[in-house]
Amino acid sequence: MPEPTQVFSYSRCSTCRKAIQWLNDHDIDHDLIDITETPPTREQLAAALHQFGDRKPLFNTSGLSYRSLGSSVFKAMTDVQALDALAADGKLIKRPFVILPGGEVLVGFKPDVWVAQWGG
Repeated sequence: MPEPTQVFSYSRCSTCRKAIQWLNDHDIDHDLIDITETPPTREQLAAALHQFGDRKPLFNTSGLSYRSLGSSVFKAMTDVQALDALAADGKLIKRPFVILPGGEVLVGFKPDVWVAQWGG
């Protein structure tokens, strides 16, 4: 049996709730992880950065943590600093942050992307 999809989410996030409902509606096996208590590891985030080739998709740019950090600080960060910041504060990460059994990462809930991934 393949390992379940890992879904890092935040219970107060309406997008996360929609994504979890979608997974439940489509009977997709997943482990739910509170992103504020247990953010993705630095290694998982580094793999996502490598997959996307850019760190911007990893950041929750509309969140309070990002706004308090400031876009100028974000732009001045190295990738190493960005990964350290993301690993230290789950609320900085775009959510839901989903790790598929094969290691591929999805960020945010885009139903068309999810249907392409799982069918539906």
